[in-house]
Amino acid sequence: MNEVAQKKLELRRLLKRLLLSLAITGVLAACFTVTAHAASVTVDLGSGDGGTSFGILEALLLVTLLALAPSILIMMTSFTRIIIVLSFLRNALGTQQSPPNQVLVGLALFLTLFIMWPTFTEINETAYQPYREGELTQELALDRAEQSMKEFMVKQIYADDINLFLTISNQKTGREQMMPADQEGLLELGMEIIVPSFITSELKRAFTMGFLLFIPFVIIDMVVSSILMSMGMVMLPPSMISLPFKIMMFVLVDGWGLLVGTLVSGFH
Repeated sequence: MNEVAQKKLELRRLLKRLLLSLAITGVLAACFTVTAHAASVTVDLGSGDGGTSFGILEALLLVTLLALAPSILIMMTSFTRIIIVLSFLRNALGTQQSPPNQVLVGLALFLTLFIMWPTFTEINETAYQPYREGELTQELALDRAEQSMKEFMVKQIYADDINLFLTISNQKTGREQMMPADQEGLLELGMEIIVPSFITSELKRAFTMGFLLFIPFVIIDMVVSSILMSMGMVMLPPSMISLPFKIMMFVLVDGWGLLVGTLVSGFH
């Protein structure tokens, strides 16, 4: 009897293992089937011309562009100059983390949106809306959007920076590409030359404005330091005494309004 019972238990164990193996095999087969079916699925963006279908590679490219959107915002708009100038101002005031980074970045983003609004409006009217209505192909819409961004960046570029990157490009490619004489010629240059030239020019302007911002605050620090030394208060930190005077001067002259107005008018 004991042998028969043991054989029945073994048969039950084998049956359970068999059923479990069949279940796992069925689940894996279903997963592979769904994966193979999903690989052939296309996405319809609804561009207005009956829909444009594109596969996985195009979807990955779109996701990559969305991931690079912050870098594009920094490299091709007014954000770089604004955030650097605001950082210089905070360092010149000596207020440590006031205003905090979130406030400075938020102010820089909204000022960038305000400055770039005409360019974004032009891109929407000349590129995006015609493409959505099916009047333009994707390549032509991208060309028009690129042209609008070029028009904004070319106005802010120094000639020396264009010459620098044209020289580097000629050395690498072996071509003789000369500096264009007018704006139409500049617009024909590639983005690989215009974008780094624009960033270099923006850095130059931002550091120049930062230097000019530092001058009045440095003068206040020097005056306070001289007064403290003449009074024999050598152990008293001058920055602790000069900080209220710098904040008071900045508020009395409407420093924020002057700074924001200068930044915005510098792009127009």
